[in-house]
Amino acid sequence: MATVKLASGHSMPLVGFGLWKVDQNTTADTVYHAIKTGYRLFDGAYDYQNEKEAGLGIKKAVEDGIVKREDIFVTTKLWNNYHRKEHVKQMAYAQRDAWGLDYIDLYLIHFPVALKYIEPETLRYPAWWMDKDRKIVETDKVPISETWQALEELVDEGVARSIGVSNFSTQLLYDVLSYCRHPISSLQIEHHPYLVQDTLVKMAQEEGIAITGYSTFGPQSFIELPRAFSKRAEGVPMLFDNPVIQRISEKHGRPAGQVLLRWATQRGIAVIPKSNNKARLQQNLEVNDFSMTEEELAEISDLDKGLRFNDPGFYLEKPIRIFD
Repeated sequence: MATVKLASGHSMPLVGFGLWKVDQNTTADTVYHAIKTGYRLFDGAYDYQNEKEAGLGIKKAVEDGIVKREDIFVTTKLWNNYHRKEHVKQMAYAQRDAWGLDYIDLYLIHFPVALKYIEPETLRYPAWWMDKDRKIVETDKVPISETWQALEELVDEGVARSIGVSNFSTQLLYDVLSYCRHPISSLQIEHHPYLVQDTLVKMAQEEGIAITGYSTFGPQSFIELPRAFSKRAEGVPMLFDNPVIQRISEKHGRPAGQVLLRWATQRGIAVIPKSNNKARLQQNLEVNDFSMTEEELAEISDLDKGLRFNDPGFYLEKPIRIFD
């Protein structure tokens, strides 16, 4: 299995399974089946509200002798309401225990914004809002440095082996790099041909920060969500149907999904697709056994529209303009 070396010294699989939008009721079985299929990287988050169930799937696979714990790489993320040092520690320990693991392989700051604290048991997805009517969003005055240094203590304490960030800009990466004691092992970003983010990708790779791209299929990942989240994807041509993707797909005799995933991994970017279809689950995993030409990679990158779908500056009634 292809891997990428993290700045922490640990290795992460280049293709994994994303747990965003996986039904809590089916997560354990989904994870167990994915492990049987060959997946070893699982990307979760507190926000997804299925960590315990994902851990149960891993536990069953270990008990059945399919894998050992050290064969599995678990990424999870700290949600925005828990950026204060004491809350970081509280949540990381709780998340580790929810997974039923001795350690988390990679722990990320989910978004570069602190929200007011909410008791964990009251938080439900989608979790930006402070109220049931989903109108009140309250930020908190917590510097990224406080949150990052708490993550570093988690490494010292063995709770997390590697730490990193998600949805950060080049400026914020430079800021963390100016004081970090443990390295930024990974940056997770929305990444697809409509949002290439070439400057951010180059900067991170130059600094030895491994990149994981989410929503590799672009609008396809968002059309099934409630309209507040999906309306930016409405009317946007599906990447699977794009003539460039179709032509390259036909040339290599590969499904369009594999072309999109390979475009990312060939650029050194890890991917975390999700599928409930057994055949596609296998296809998504088997993307590193063919290569496209530099010209083909460039053609796909030229589809860039700067079109971001996961943007709280767009889908929140009180916008948080992280990406502006």
